[in-house]
Parts: sequence; structure tokens; C-alpha cells
Amino acid sequence: QAINYNYYYSLNAWLLLCPWWLCFDWSMGCIPLIKSISDWRIIALAALWFCLIGLICQALCSEDSHKRRILTLGLGFLIIPFLPASNLFFRVGFVIAERVIYLPSIGYCILFTYGFSLLSKQAKKKKILAVAVLGILLINVMRCALRSSQWRSEEQLFRSALSVCPLNAKVHYNVGKNLADKGNQSAAIKYYREAVRLNPKYVHAMNNLGNILKERNELQEAEELLSLAVQIQPDFAAAWMNLGIVQNSLRRFEEAEQSYWTAIKHRKKYPDCYYNLGRLYADLNRHIDALNAWRNATVLKPEHSLAWNNMIILLDNTGNLAQAEAVGREALGLIPNDHSLMFSLANVLGKSQKYKESEALFLKAIKANPNAASYHGNLAVLYHRWGNLDLAKKHYEVSLKLDPMAPGTKENYNLLRRKLEQLQKKGG
Repeated sequence: QAINYNYYYSLNAWLLLCPWWLCFDWSMGCIPLIKSISDWRIIALAALWFCLIGLICQALCSEDSHKRRILTLGLGFLIIPFLPASNLFFRVGFVIAERVIYLPSIGYCILFTYGFSLLSKQAKKKKILAVAVLGILLINVMRCALRSSQWRSEEQLFRSALSVCPLNAKVHYNVGKNLADKGNQSAAIKYYREAVRLNPKYVHAMNNLGNILKERNELQEAEELLSLAVQIQPDFAAAWMNLGIVQNSLRRFEEAEQSYWTAIKHRKKYPDCYYNLGRLYADLNRHIDALNAWRNATVLKPEHSLAWNNMIILLDNTGNLAQAEAVGREALGLIPNDHSLMFSLANVLGKSQKYKESEALFLKAIKANPNAASYHGNLAVLYHRWGNLDLAKKHYEVSLKLDPMAPGTKENYNLLRRKLEQLQKKGG
């Protein structure tokens, strides 16, 4: 352990001298442990302590008082700010962190400048020395500019770490997460798998990989990964919820319900889990339980539009139009610009023969989302019932243009056309 800590000190020193290996995270196996005295990396320890002991001896024993003061000042700035991160007095939660060498770099600059001044006095070819120092400065400025550009985007930052710490599971996880957020699931799967391979207990990588596999309908492997994640970390609420979703998709309803309740047990305020629990109950025709679960979701997160929407739809489908209307108005009071809620409430109002109010909500929903075929189709049905046949025809046609396979729309449109033809014949 002492040898490895000293090796970490030598790596910090090397980053001061040559800041090329820069990584946003140095954890999770980024630096393989030294396990044998024959490991060549022990040379780095010897070099570090040889230089430090030499400088300390000069700072303490030199006959030149000016030299002693400068070396003492430089070594003080170099060593003292680094002590809290050295693991000597207490354990720290990282192996290497570039931020901990910001202050020690003051000491390094003092020692470097003093060394340059000594060499410039003794060297015969001062121009060559000056060019060398300027070259070092230029290289470091260029490296600084490159590193700054990498920090401008997550993708560049995470990918830059792959060459520095290819054994770091967290690096692969972050690259995968970035790709998944951009919709590149195939590439994300590759990096998540590598993260799990490097760290077989990396539950967050398992959870995210399981989620993607669930979306791709690879349910068996998704279940295996999520089951392993909750086995490793039994209080991982998100993994329990995702496991419940997979089990629900596999029609193992009792297990899914148990997984959802376990997730809620470990995270009391979990609106998304209550929402998914409500979906399970709805699939089982346990309507009261479903409504209660969705109500819990909206209590915990009043802007949870999916839960509100499902409540309205379930109440509508079960013939509770008055209650559906009340819930819809309550939801729109909290989320007034949600077009899906406008659409659901408009359907309820249309069935309650409140045509004018229903029309206004349909039109607002269409204004917010003009390319939704179902919005135009249902507005057409409203006009059809209401007797505004020309407007009904117009919106049926828009709906069919947006989605020629929209269920029921073509049949309703054909009924309307026949009715219009009959009216024309009567008029003729």
C-alpha cells in the first residue's frame, strides 16, 4: 500500500512536469496496482524521492542563505498544499485529482525559475537555454488550449479520457451515457458492456444497459442485468423500478408489482415508480389501485403529465366522464400548456356534448402540436357529431395525410363522404 501511494505521488509530480495524461476521473482501476518489487514503475518512486531528498538537503544544508530561502519557499509551496490529498492523515476519495496540484504548481514554478536562473548563469549557450524554456512554455500553452477545448463538450472530454485511462470503467460508462443521450444506442451498448466487463459490480452501468436492452425488446438479458444490479446493491431504487418494467413486459405481474414496491420502499418519493405501478394495475384491470397509484405520482410531482393523462383516459374509458373532466381541469390548472392533457380533456368534453369547449381545447392542442394525426382525427369526429360536416371533412383529410393508417379515421371519413353525397342528392 505504501509503495502504491508513493507511486501516486510520483504520478502527480509527473503531471506537473508533463501535463499530457489528463483525465476527468482517475478512479475505478485507472492506475493498475504495483504488486511486485520487479514492477518497472518502482523506478518512478526512486526518481521522485531522489529529487525530493536532494532538494531538501540543499534547502537545509546549503551554505548560500539565498539559495536556502528560495528552495525552502519552493518546497513549502510544493509539499504543504498537497498534504491533505496525500492519504497520510486521512483517507481521500480519489487516487489522483488534477485539481490538487494547482497550488503545488506555485512551488514547482518557483523551483523551475530558480533552476533556470542558475543554469543561465553557468551555461555558455544561453540562447539555446532560452529557446528551450520558451519551447516548453509554448508546448504547455498549446496543451492548455487543447484541454480547454476538450472541456467545452461532454463527448470530447469523455473520449479524451479513453486513451489516458482505458481500464477505467467510469470513463466507458460516461462515453456510453453521452452516446445514449444522443440516441446512438448501438454504440452506447458497446461502451456500457465494456464498463461492466472492467467492473462487474458497476450497478449504474448495468442499469443503463438494461434500460437500453428493454427499449430494444431484448427483455431476457435486460432482466438478468437488472436482477444482478439489485442483487449487488439491494437499495438501488431505479434498478428495482426498471426491473419491474421488464417483468411487466414479460407478463410476470406479481414479480413486477413486488419490484415496484421494493423501489418505493427504498425511495419513498418516487413518482415515476408510482406511475409505472399504476400502468401495471391498469393492465390487470385493477382500476381503483391504478388511479390511486397515479394520484400518488401527481401528489409527489404535480407536473407529472403522463400520470394525469392516464387518469383522465382510464376514467373516460370506464364511463366516469364527470370525474374525468374534473381531473382534466385540475391537471390543466397545474400544467396549462400540455397539449396531450388538452387533447384528453377535449375528448371527454366532446363525449359530454360540451362541443364548444371541446373544440377550443382541440384547436389549442393542434396549435401546440400541429402534426399529430390523432388530434385532427378526433377534432373531425367532434365536428362530425356536432354537424359541422365541412370542417369534419377538412380535419379527416389532414389526419389521413399525416397518418394514412390512423385507426378508424378512414372508416369515419368514408361514412362522412357518403353522408355528404346523400345530402347533395337530396339538395339536387
